[in-house]
Amino acid sequence: MNFRESLLTALSALFANKLRALLTMLGIIIGVAAVITMIAIGEGAQKAVIERIQSLGSNLLFISPGAQRGGGMVVVQFGTSVRLKNSDAQAILARVEAVEAVVPEFSRNAQVKYGNRNWSARIVGTTPEYETVRNFGVVAGRYFTHSEERGVAKVCVLGYNVVENLFPDSDPLGKTIRIAGQSFEVIGILESKGQSGWQNPDDQIIIPLSTAQRRMFGVDYLSQITAKVLDDKLMYKAFLDIERILRREHKLREDQDNDFTIRNQADIITTFQETQQTFTFLLAGIAAVSLLVGGIGIMNIMIVSVTERTKEIGIRKAIGARRRDIMWQFLIESVVMSVVGGCIGIATGVVASYLITTYGNLTPLISINSIVVSFIFASLVGVFFGMYPAWKAAMANVIDALRYE
Repeated sequence: MNFRESLLTALSALFANKLRALLTMLGIIIGVAAVITMIAIGEGAQKAVIERIQSLGSNLLFISPGAQRGGGMVVVQFGTSVRLKNSDAQAILARVEAVEAVVPEFSRNAQVKYGNRNWSARIVGTTPEYETVRNFGVVAGRYFTHSEERGVAKVCVLGYNVVENLFPDSDPLGKTIRIAGQSFEVIGILESKGQSGWQNPDDQIIIPLSTAQRRMFGVDYLSQITAKVLDDKLMYKAFLDIERILRREHKLREDQDNDFTIRNQADIITTFQETQQTFTFLLAGIAAVSLLVGGIGIMNIMIVSVTERTKEIGIRKAIGARRRDIMWQFLIESVVMSVVGGCIGIATGVVASYLITTYGNLTPLISINSIVVSFIFASLVGVFFGMYPAWKAAMANVIDALRYE
């Protein structure tokens, strides 16, 4: 019996029990489809967020309070020296020659209300340079001015989602909203940026820094400082100068670690990629369990098939079939179910990814590698879980098989 004959025999056996074969392949189909879809969603989300981060510019340094530990973790210790102050931002701008602009920020979530509508948004207190340094332009209205920032003006610029939820049918410009119980005049609308990792920039409201610190939240420290460097080539020099100045401002001794963290875009992208890959592999691993369940289903059905066809096995052996011929026949049958199930699963995963693109907010990125790996894994599942039933069929005794009823 050659390979072609074994393949035709395996296919005829599967077609004789079409419904049973389809139900057996269901675990493989679901597993492969889930793996491809999960990886596509993960890689698509990762690409989208990285593009948004890169759109902010490659010459930005982000200074945040807290000492950095291994694995990219930032540990914030309580105390006066751990907090970034307005004077830190002023010192960086005045003393670091490689820095073109500095944007201090203080942010906190708060409830926003207009009429009978409520929305929870991230309130960002900052300076007018936020528009150009962080690349958050307005599509209508304007940003607040330096005089308004110095005068602690109660004006605000709304993100796209905030406008959609508070003003679905009207123009917000010139209207008065209440942020944490205080009245603010809407003077601008931010351009839409879309979801970016764990934060949505469309769910933010920009107000003057002095207003956020003095009138809104009663603080004298910052959540973050963003420094725009003159040129990409000066990034390392700017990093060292900022570190030196902040250590001096915070009166840190030589034997003390930094109580602040300085990161550039590359660091943020690397950290996000590592986090995203972890979640993607976790989801893909959970989906891959379906493949193993499908493999167990194949083994179960193949054992049943061997039992049902014991007499057929005895007749084949009696007319000259060798053990390896019998083994190949049942092994090929198992692999065919896995391969066919894998192909259907691949098609299902691709279709599911496109449906998510059409009806969802995500844009999955289908990877050729995930398709190839899923197909190979599905084939190996068929070989692994089909080996024992095939071996059992090959080792059947001729006399006992012929007598089997």
